[in-house]
Amino acid sequence: MVAFIVRRVIAAVLMLVIVSVATFAIFFLIPRALGQTPEGMASRYVGRDATPEAIQGAVKRLHLDEPLIVQYGRFAKGIVAGQEYSIGPRMVECPAPCFGYSFNNNQPVWPTLMDRLPATLSLAIGAAIIWLVAGVSIGVISALRRGTLTDRLAMTVALAGVSLPIYFTGLVSLALFAYTLGIFPGGGSYTPFTEDPVMWFQALVLPWITLAFLYAALYARLTRAGMLETMGEDYIRTARAKGLKERTVVTKHALRATLTPILTIFGLDVGLLLGGAVLTESTFSIPGIGKLVIDAIRGNDLPVVLGVTLFAAFFIVLANLIVDVLYAVVDPRVRLS
Repeated sequence: MVAFIVRRVIAAVLMLVIVSVATFAIFFLIPRALGQTPEGMASRYVGRDATPEAIQGAVKRLHLDEPLIVQYGRFAKGIVAGQEYSIGPRMVECPAPCFGYSFNNNQPVWPTLMDRLPATLSLAIGAAIIWLVAGVSIGVISALRRGTLTDRLAMTVALAGVSLPIYFTGLVSLALFAYTLGIFPGGGSYTPFTEDPVMWFQALVLPWITLAFLYAALYARLTRAGMLETMGEDYIRTARAKGLKERTVVTKHALRATLTPILTIFGLDVGLLLGGAVLTESTFSIPGIGKLVIDAIRGNDLPVVLGVTLFAAFFIVLANLIVDVLYAVVDPRVRLS
């Protein structure tokens, strides 16, 4: 088991290196290959209304006129060891991990990401708990009652959940439950947990349900399909022939085998959301990482966009690593292979 974990950690580190190279290529190599000048690239760092002098200064500060291999070396070194930026006559330090420096906000990107992370964590973890419990439960019930009214109703709702875009369900839930009935607070009412736990909970109920509705519908369909396939296996018939209770057959044998692929998808989904639930945060005006990157795109703040990209990639790789370890715990055959 230890050797398995070590191999996965090494693979995760290598993947992060590959991600950093790919991210650098997207933001620096491809624009240069398409003929963009260093001045044109620098304009994306200093905002839309920057003067020619400010753009030339950004070229020098960011070393955009140097060879790409040297630029990547500075880029990778900044993530590991930090770097310094010259802002006029003074030098500004960007401590490690330095994901860039926003000249629009005059501060490193990393502290900004840390300020926005609690809101995204609150949204992602709360919604994940709801959709995992609800989706798997509905899928199991639907599979055990295949062909009944309960099964058809559950799959109809699941189809609607998968089909409806999240900004539509979010706006409808806001219009109905917040602005018409007044049951929940409207958008923009997010309060940090440390300031007021009650307001924090009330402000996140609608975003949680809206986000969980989409994912729970998908998980219900996947669980139902997996359970129907597993319940027809020989070892399930053997367990029943031994006289085991139906609850034991379903939970210990059938559900455990079904949860193996669900676990993989769950880890990836949570990793993606931790990198920013863009549509949900924008719809409900939650000051998380997703809304941060939308504001950065609108304000032409490339360092923030680059930082969020790396940050999201880190969470996806981390989620993959955790899923690989849990996969080995759930299914011993993975360890043996």
